[in-house]
Amino acid sequence: MRALGTYTGALRRVVLAVKDGRRDVARALGERLAHLISPGAILVPVPTTGSRRRVRGIDGVYEIAQAARTAGASLREGLKHAASDAQRGRSREARLLARGRFRCTAKFDGAKMLLIDDVCTTGATPEDCARALRSCGAAVNEALVAALSRDQT
Repeated sequence: MRALGTYTGALRRVVLAVKDGRRDVARALGERLAHLISPGAILVPVPTTGSRRRVRGIDGVYEIAQAARTAGASLREGLKHAASDAQRGRSREARLLARGRFRCTAKFDGAKMLLIDDVCTTGATPEDCARALRSCGAAVNEALVAALSRDQT
């Protein structure tokens, strides 16, 4: 798991602005992440729930991933929510136990994927996403997030 920094201070405010629907901030954050992406990478954004998209007006992680594409990198939407339960508000233990919240929507035949997300608090979401992608033939070796919680550093 790689990140721009810790989920504190200015970086926390930036991530929260994206969660408030700030498309311009999502683009700027993606441009910062682009420096950490290898040419030829296949980016897969962790999907935002439909209810959150409706409230925010955007899928912030998709916007970040779109702006993070570098020359030669591509973007694939290969995940959907299989369950409507969000991690927000759950205890650390409950988050870590969550499984099967995502499903893969395509076949990947060994393609190496790079998961993209805004913030990682426990690591449960990228693990669950990677599990779903692997079930469809993808190779997921890494995740890139804007910010890591203190528990993940």
